[in-house]
Amino acid sequence: MKDVRHFIDLKDFDADTLKGILKKAHALKAEKYNPPQIFTGLTLAMMFDKRSTRTRMSFEVAMKQLGGHTVVMNKEESQIGGAESIESTAQVMSRFVDAIMVRMSNHEDFLELCKYAKVPVINGMTNRSHPCQIMADLMTVEEKLGNADGKKIAWFGDYNNVSQSYIEAAPLFGYEFVMALPEDLNGNVPDGVAFTNDAQEAASGADVIVTDTWVSMGQEGKDIKKFWPYQVNAELMGHANKDAIFLHCLPMHEWEEVSENVAKGPQSVIYDEAENRLHAQKAILAWCLEDAGVSVKQDSFNFAA
Repeated sequence: MKDVRHFIDLKDFDADTLKGILKKAHALKAEKYNPPQIFTGLTLAMMFDKRSTRTRMSFEVAMKQLGGHTVVMNKEESQIGGAESIESTAQVMSRFVDAIMVRMSNHEDFLELCKYAKVPVINGMTNRSHPCQIMADLMTVEEKLGNADGKKIAWFGDYNNVSQSYIEAAPLFGYEFVMALPEDLNGNVPDGVAFTNDAQEAASGADVIVTDTWVSMGQEGKDIKKFWPYQVNAELMGHANKDAIFLHCLPMHEWEEVSENVAKGPQSVIYDEAENRLHAQKAILAWCLEDAGVSVKQDSFNFAA
C-alpha cells in the first residue's frame, strides 16, 4: 500500500512536485468552463473551526466542478475536540470519505489528524501555515510576471501563517523574500530570513508587494498603531518596480493594511488571486487523490496545454 498523500506544508515537498501541481492548476483554469469529471464518485469532507469564505467556497466548488461531492462540518457539528479523540475522528472519517480538508487553529491537532487518517488530508489553514494560499499566490505571479524565479517578493506588516508559507516556498520557487515589520517583532522572524524595519527599503525593486490583515480572527482588540508605517499605499508602491503587482489573501480590513487606491488600483490582482484558490486547489486535490484512481489523462483534458 502506498503512503497517503497529505498536503501539509510546502517545506515537505520538492520543487518539481509543487511546480507540477501549479502546471496542472493553469491547465485546469484553462478548462474552467469545461471541467474534466475526474472526481466522479469521490467525496471530500471539509472541517472548520472558524469562519471561512474563500477556503470553503473554493474547495467546495473545486470538488463539485470536477464531479465530486462534499460534506461540510464546523466544530459545533462534529465530535472532534469534544467527546471523541482526534484519532477516532480520523479513523471514522477515513471510512466515509476519500479526502479531508481541514481549516483549524491548532497546527498540532491538524498533524495528529494527519497521523491517523487513512485518506489524504489537506491543510486549508492553521495558525502555523497556509500552503494552499501561497500556491494560489504563486500561480498568480506566474500568470502576471511569467514565473517567480528571480523575483523579489516583499511582505509588509505582521509575521503570521501566510508569511511562514511564503518563507517555505522561497527556496523551492527561487524568489527572494524580504519582510518589513515593526522592530519589536524582529525576534519572530525565523533564522536566515531577510527582514528590515524600513518599509521603503523592502519595497525597493520589488516585483510583488504582499500584505495581510494586522488583526486575524481571535485577535480582536489588538493594538495596531505600530503597523501603520507598513501600510501598503501609493507611496510605498512607488518604490517597487513599475510593473509590480499587489497581493492580499483577503479579507481586508478597509483601509488599514492597504490603502483604497492600491487595493482598487491597476497593480492590484487580489481578485485574480482569490479566483486562483479554486484552480490551485483543484490541482492539489488531483495530486492527493491520484492514488485513488483519479485520471487526468482523458482525451478531453490535456494538462500539457
